[in-house]
Amino acid sequence: MVLKECVRGLKELRPLTHLLLPLCFHWIAEAMTVSVLVDVVTSALCPGQTTCTEAIYISGLQQTVVGIFKMVVLPLLGQLADEYGRKPLLLITVSTSIFPFAVLAWNQSRESVYVYYVLRTISFIISQGSIFCIAVAYAADIIEEGNRAAAFSWITGFFSASHVLGNLLARFLPEKYIFVVSIVLLIFGPVYMHFFLAETVEWVPKMDRDSTFLTKITNVAHKRYESMRDAAAIVFKSPTLRGISFVLFFYELGMSGISSVLLFYLKAVFGFNKNQYSEILSMVGIGAIFSQILVLPLLNPLVGEGWILSLALLASIAYGLLYGLAWASWVPYLSASFGAIYILVKPATYAVISKGSSSMNQGKTQGFVAGVKSIASLLSPLGMSPLTSWFLSSAAPFDCKGFSIIVASVSMMIALCFACLLKPDEKLSHDPEDEIEAPLLRES
Repeated sequence: MVLKECVRGLKELRPLTHLLLPLCFHWIAEAMTVSVLVDVVTSALCPGQTTCTEAIYISGLQQTVVGIFKMVVLPLLGQLADEYGRKPLLLITVSTSIFPFAVLAWNQSRESVYVYYVLRTISFIISQGSIFCIAVAYAADIIEEGNRAAAFSWITGFFSASHVLGNLLARFLPEKYIFVVSIVLLIFGPVYMHFFLAETVEWVPKMDRDSTFLTKITNVAHKRYESMRDAAAIVFKSPTLRGISFVLFFYELGMSGISSVLLFYLKAVFGFNKNQYSEILSMVGIGAIFSQILVLPLLNPLVGEGWILSLALLASIAYGLLYGLAWASWVPYLSASFGAIYILVKPATYAVISKGSSSMNQGKTQGFVAGVKSIASLLSPLGMSPLTSWFLSSAAPFDCKGFSIIVASVSMMIALCFACLLKPDEKLSHDPEDEIEAPLLRES
């Protein structure tokens, strides 16, 4: 039975080969830099120290700035992917990571780290979240609705497998080669897409040659405003899409807060370095591959996306609480094991959103809901960065170095409450008059 489901899942993914292959190389390249970045940044900004308050605050500031711009950029990129095609948007988003890592490959001084943060912030604004949204929309173009949950799970499973490979490379490659190898892989992705990825959206250009430059700018701005307003109407008129937006907001508020400070917290409390980070991230990735490629495709037909989402959120709460209360260096490894379950939040929510939106507006709805998530990702570091620094310092009001992570877990408890109220199988009526999200690319 399991083997049969795996074979069926692979058959479903065959049309996605030229999408997943370059994305896997891209994800490997990004993952292999994660474990070494903490050491590089800490060494450059706080030489000889294990705790670097400056690095924690800069990372928090970066996440806040990214969150502010992503509120607009993510829905916008989703709309553009519906109008002008998935391929050009994917080429743009996967190319942005090359430049910040090129800076660190060239030099790792304090000044270079600052330049890296600026370029990486721009890269995150354009690519963080949008790559997945556009890839999911691409998959929805060619995968039948009944098979999308399994297909999305396989996509996120390949994402986890890429992270495992990236962490293994980081574990065994000498540090001086990590950024060089990463850049080579990052360049491979867009080059491969350019030559082999087929477009799934037909773009019909508007005939407006006689318009003045100012008129064109005004029309573009008006069209973007109308498209954004329509996307908001689609989401908030649908109980399912509205509910999943609340779930993802509170989930992202907690999880992004934990992610922004976790590695610095582990370095300060337990003295973790590149090797321990790679081991923990590999544990999460290996478990995530199994759960996304085998468990979700088997469970989804039996229990549905709603039940899987609730289970994954429960695991994320346990993940956060164990990190926050960690009393020994082995506890983070135990906490990381819950990553095999909480990772199912992604494919489950993609499936819920895909079912709740029309076939011609997958990019628009995925992008808008991702924009709601970005609001949470900009808010969380505002509280997490100072709270983490405070409880890691000698001025903490009581001895609980992971208190900020415990607070973030409360937000995920709220997300679980909203998830329990969801009815993912509830369908929107697609009356022609209500099809306000009719694609703009059809305009003549």
